[in-house]
Amino acid sequence: MSGRDLFCQPRRIRHGAALTLVFASALVAGAATGSFGGSDAKQPSTESVVPAGHDDVTEAAERAMADGKSPMEAAERAVSRSGDRWSAVYSQGEYEELEEALDGQYTGVGLSARRESDGRIEVTRVQPGSPAARAGIRKGDLLRGVDGEDVTGRPVTEVVSLLRGDADDAGAGSRVRLGLQRGTHTWSEVLRRARLSTDSVTVRRLARGVTLIKVTAFTKGSGDRVRDAVDRAPKGGGIVLDLRGNSGGFVAEAVTAASAFLDGGLVGTYDVDGDQRVLHAEPGGDTSRPLVALVDGGTMSAAELLTGALQDRGRAVVVGTRTFGKGSIQMPSRLPDGSVAELTVGHYRTPAGRSVDGRGITPDLEADDGALQRAETVLGGLGDAS
Repeated sequence: MSGRDLFCQPRRIRHGAALTLVFASALVAGAATGSFGGSDAKQPSTESVVPAGHDDVTEAAERAMADGKSPMEAAERAVSRSGDRWSAVYSQGEYEELEEALDGQYTGVGLSARRESDGRIEVTRVQPGSPAARAGIRKGDLLRGVDGEDVTGRPVTEVVSLLRGDADDAGAGSRVRLGLQRGTHTWSEVLRRARLSTDSVTVRRLARGVTLIKVTAFTKGSGDRVRDAVDRAPKGGGIVLDLRGNSGGFVAEAVTAASAFLDGGLVGTYDVDGDQRVLHAEPGGDTSRPLVALVDGGTMSAAELLTGALQDRGRAVVVGTRTFGKGSIQMPSRLPDGSVAELTVGHYRTPAGRSVDGRGITPDLEADDGALQRAETVLGGLGDAS
């Protein structure tokens, strides 16, 4: 077993949809539709630890293989009996795809969307150079159907599954037909899925020297990109760290991001089967620049860990709505057929000892519509860092 700790998303609703729940970073309030949205957080541990709960699942898989039955299906039944909503079983291919996505790769069409209050699925972003961009799909278009299935009113996770072709294990080059609407005009487009790269950290300048750093997922290298963005920000200018819709990623990357704003010290604690461990920021971060963290109900796992650290240590004013509340830790075990089972082995806490799981983080200032404008106002009240 690899000893990687994974803060995993809820167990998939049906086989083939695992990655729709793992890739949920930009869902709902910044939804990744047919694109990678982030997985739950992987701890930086490299120790080989076999969590106690995995024994039952592994034994069930081994018995099934000996009887000529599916080890993966047996493992899924064992996980279901455990009642752990965060546990999951992945096929070997699904898990490899998850690992590729954490390295910033995904198979999809390159559009992001969210579900509106009336159930409509609205495109919020089209990745430049993607199949969706080449087809002329624009931000604000409505996605009405995927391969003939009406998606209006459906959970975005299911829409992701359809766009990715999870049920058919569709790969790059496979076709998907989209039903679209722009104003009163409706039409359909046939796209070919492609292997695309994510840019999980984007930076732009706002008024009065404010820098907006948007992190959609803590994929490989994202922590260093946050640190670089802070280093390049105008001197004396404030920073808005936008973690809305970020469902996590590698915890090590979130800790590196924390190190951009903290001069060492505690980022959080976690336990694995009762063994307490700590996460520390590296020294030398920028501790004087005004900072606001933007969060919402799609802020999960490693993103909550980072938010809690900045809030507990008085480093940032947190603006937005209550975060999701995902603070449990999963660890993977390889099953006899190459599939992977992950079960909860512990929970993490913020520097002040707060448990996030099932509670989330309450922002210092509540804001939903106009949250970014509220964040800029707060930065103005904090004064400049010079």
